[in-house]
Amino acid sequence: MITSAPWVMYPEIGETPSKKWNFREPSRADGGKIFGLIADCPPLDVNSSYCNFLQAAHFSDTCIIAEQDKDIAGFISSYKKPSDPNVLFVWQVAVSPRYRGKGLAYKMLDQLLQRQSLQGVDAVETTITKDNDASWSLFKKLDSNNGDRGEVSTFLDEEAHFKGTHDTEYLYRIPLNNPQ
Repeated sequence: MITSAPWVMYPEIGETPSKKWNFREPSRADGGKIFGLIADCPPLDVNSSYCNFLQAAHFSDTCIIAEQDKDIAGFISSYKKPSDPNVLFVWQVAVSPRYRGKGLAYKMLDQLLQRQSLQGVDAVETTITKDNDASWSLFKKLDSNNGDRGEVSTFLDEEAHFKGTHDTEYLYRIPLNNPQ
């Protein structure tokens, strides 16, 4: 009698289901998990958990969480600049070490920029320290996909502003091709 392994007859048995990302606005209940995620993502600055609760509650329409099986895999905090509401300032991008290398940061940013609440946004700004290669890569990709018109300038200088306690933060301004 010849038998075959069950996955030959039913190939779906041997397949690992592709897990889909769930992108959503954060809620106040997510504040503690966001705080923990950011703490696990150096070189990001860890702010108070209260700050993360405020981001999740007051700025939920400009922030995004990526989940897989209800596990928070990533978070972007951002806001429309009060002096220029057509500019989205991206404060932090955090991707759990378990989910890195899957393009998640760009997927979150793309999903965020597609939101109805961000219609009219015509530029993205962020600040990045010199050695944060992951952030440079992410925002250079966004810039490349929008015509390579971004500009980098010094925003907060290590000595002049931080008195040597923090690396220089460079402002990266990226005009968007199709204002959101």
